[in-house]
Amino acid sequence: MRDEETGSWWQQVTGEAILGPLKGQRLNPVFHDELTFATWKREQPQGRVLKPDERIVQAARYAPANWEERMVNVPVATSQVLDKSLEPRTLVIGLTVNGVSKAYPFDALLRQSPIIDELGGIPILVVVGEDKRSVRAFERTMDGRKSEFFAKPGSSQLLLVDAETGSEWDFTGKAIGGALKGRQLKKVAILNDYWFDWKAYHPTTIVYDLGER
Repeated sequence: MRDEETGSWWQQVTGEAILGPLKGQRLNPVFHDELTFATWKREQPQGRVLKPDERIVQAARYAPANWEERMVNVPVATSQVLDKSLEPRTLVIGLTVNGVSKAYPFDALLRQSPIIDELGGIPILVVVGEDKRSVRAFERTMDGRKSEFFAKPGSSQLLLVDAETGSEWDFTGKAIGGALKGRQLKKVAILNDYWFDWKAYHPTTIVYDLGER
């Protein structure tokens, strides 16, 4: 990204200026969710949508709707040595907690959601939404104690149940039933990324293994 005021160039993932007068400075990150529009709209019915700039639309400068599918077979160009732990364009959900990074292959999440894990000394929970595309992560501690979560079987909607109290939690991390009704789990920032890109910015990253559970 290039800012118009100084002409400095910034990395998308890190927010760090890598060229220009502001080189070395870093933008403050803003927490964001990795959601489909349908999930976001259901949770934020009054939310507003940024309208595309018609001048850019007419110039066909926006990426096409099937951009991800088209990119699957595009060769990867990087100055880094490719880590072959995963295929370069494997979609991963990346988390960094207390300086420790971990990549969760999206396919593994689909097969095992919710995933109970611990990262950087913090117990975490990673879960895929009902749409099988949206993903969120939370700290799974309540009142200083870590909680175990599992998906409620036979439910018509996605519900998580904590093993300690039997309370039911929705995809926003809020308890909607049981002893802890009204409590909210703390969200953990995630990044939906290709493996080669996540690895380039997080060289010491761990890769989640389905056999860890």
